[in-house]
Amino acid sequence: MTSGGAVAGAGRYAPSPSGNLHLGNLRTALVAWLCARTSRRAFRVRVEDLDRARDAGTANQQLDDLSAIGIDWDGAVVYQTDRGASHQAAIRRLDDAGLVYECTCTRREILAAPSAPHGAPGAYPGTCRDRTDAERRAARDRIAPRLPALRLRSPLADLRDGVEFRDVVLGAQRGEVDDLVLQRGDGTVAYNLAVVVDDHGTGVDQVVRGDDLAPSTPRQVMLQRLLGLPTPEYAHVPLVLGPSGARLAKRDGAVTLGELASAGVGPEEVVAVLARSLGLAASGERPTAAALAERFDPSALPSAPWTFSPDALGSDA
Repeated sequence: MTSGGAVAGAGRYAPSPSGNLHLGNLRTALVAWLCARTSRRAFRVRVEDLDRARDAGTANQQLDDLSAIGIDWDGAVVYQTDRGASHQAAIRRLDDAGLVYECTCTRREILAAPSAPHGAPGAYPGTCRDRTDAERRAARDRIAPRLPALRLRSPLADLRDGVEFRDVVLGAQRGEVDDLVLQRGDGTVAYNLAVVVDDHGTGVDQVVRGDDLAPSTPRQVMLQRLLGLPTPEYAHVPLVLGPSGARLAKRDGAVTLGELASAGVGPEEVVAVLARSLGLAASGERPTAAALAERFDPSALPSAPWTFSPDALGSDA
């Protein structure tokens, strides 16, 4: 990752308001903030609220929690639902290039269909790809009043050869790209399109996020290329695991700032624990996020998951 002089781009953290942030989310947010600040980038926060069923009040709590551990950001918080015009403009651009088609398949039909010749297991098999105008009209009539989804007509060469990208943490990565959904039948723009458009629209050229999202990155790189957009620098960091070895979750006890505060553990101790998990603090230290930026080396990011134990809180271990 770049260091030294000023960089025109930005890093970001983009939580989905589906629940309060837990220690794993906060750790990833801290790493993203450190990567941006130590490379002289701006830092953005975007709330990925395309699913309107989610509680908007949760987003405010997430922002408060980020502030509580010392994470600040530049400019106003971006809400994905406010960026619909940009999302639709991208779909129109792809459509004008002949890269969009209607799809009336249900999830059950996709799972039951044979795989595409070059697709990975579970990839869209291309059922609706080559329909005639008459066949499309008939399919649309069959599902009315439900509307068809819109899919990307992925170039066949990329379906066969895959898309490669370089990850700061994971190294060289490659993945196949099927005809992914751009817009659902209910009109909601799909995550992969929205994140590509929104990162570019807010000047983001450094994406630091959990490694569970690495498999979706080839799809996003494909969209960037088709839309003529630059590909950001990617760093997918390992997830935080609970005591059982599974991904950290609410079942693992007090794992959110609110729950920890009720147990007498303040944000300063949380930052200290996260810092120790990243090798940025010694036993007994209580560094602030700003202090961590003075000692952060992105090349030394851990490449293995961190297993959280409640014993780590309130101790100097």
